[in-house]
Amino acid sequence: MRQLQAQGRDIVSLMRGEPDFATPDHIAAAAQEAIRAGRTRYPDNRGEPALREAIATKLRRDNGVVYDAGSEILVTTGATLGIQAALLTLVNDGDEVLLPDPVYDAYASPVGMAGGIVRSIPCPMRQGRFVLDAAALEAAITPRSRVLILNTPWNPVGTVFSDAELRALASVIERHHLTLISDEIYEAITYGSARHISPASLSPAMRERTVVVNSLSKTYAMTGWRVGYCAAPSSVTQAMFLVVQQTSRGPATFVQDAAAAALAGSQDAVRLMRDEYARRLDDVIRALASIPGVRVLSPEGGFFAMVDVRELGLPSDQIRRRLLHEWGVAVVHGAAYGPSGEGTLRVSFGSGGVLLAEGLRRLAAGLAQLVGGPPSGGPT
Repeated sequence: MRQLQAQGRDIVSLMRGEPDFATPDHIAAAAQEAIRAGRTRYPDNRGEPALREAIATKLRRDNGVVYDAGSEILVTTGATLGIQAALLTLVNDGDEVLLPDPVYDAYASPVGMAGGIVRSIPCPMRQGRFVLDAAALEAAITPRSRVLILNTPWNPVGTVFSDAELRALASVIERHHLTLISDEIYEAITYGSARHISPASLSPAMRERTVVVNSLSKTYAMTGWRVGYCAAPSSVTQAMFLVVQQTSRGPATFVQDAAAAALAGSQDAVRLMRDEYARRLDDVIRALASIPGVRVLSPEGGFFAMVDVRELGLPSDQIRRRLLHEWGVAVVHGAAYGPSGEGTLRVSFGSGGVLLAEGLRRLAAGLAQLVGGPPSGGPT
């Protein structure tokens, strides 16, 4: 994409996993006030106490799970560091980390950095959604399996695990003495009747086996602020803290003050952003609805839509390349997230407005041409 742009081509990207909203004003104002108050010195390496208290309150309020702010919550420089710290804490050389397939592609590298081995769990499409069931998890487990990473809402496929699905998985996790790393960064972005459930809230046993990882990036449009958090039993949190001390001493104090304001303040902006994502999702579905052999898997959460193009009879990466080179629209092919994603394309609606409208016009035209139908517009 960058090579084509360097050549002067006009490329519209429907790839990025980043909201296009501005950080809400009251959060930015809290950071400015903190700077003016001199909150620019080294932070508490575990996280500023006020932020840890705000996180504990949020987890109790929104997720129905209680953690001690002093010993069970750790503030991190984004969720990425939280996942890495959890893996470095829980995984020894040769241990297996179970990952659904397809899944967010950036999990595999920190598994390898921790000395672990990725063991993929093939996840099929059923009734318009990707599923991970207890039988598939059970079949993937070996004597070396130690950790399962679960992402709900699930990036990239948009599945939001139901209570029944999570309880079935939890039964397997407990029986095999696994630890669950629960990545919950898209929790606030769900559609229809789908609701995020934190696996740690299912039972005391699952709370003891779960490391909750979250950040403010997606919920509050704070991607560049780099502030996240983890919640886990105190022994795990303490070990993760030792990792964090050697990698990052935590976000800036004024950033943490802004994060506390985000969690404790009005959530109206979160609801408004979610409503806008829902409208954008409708735009994606309408744009591709009339193309034969193309089906949008309507996501239950997140701001990505997987598009089923298996009926076109071409490898998804080939379709992606043709869309990019012939129509000037960039998407991700599903196999980039694992073999089970083959035959799909991931379309981001994290950005809206003119960019999304033009990107969907080009995407629809290119796909229509690939199936032999009349294109809805000319190539760039």
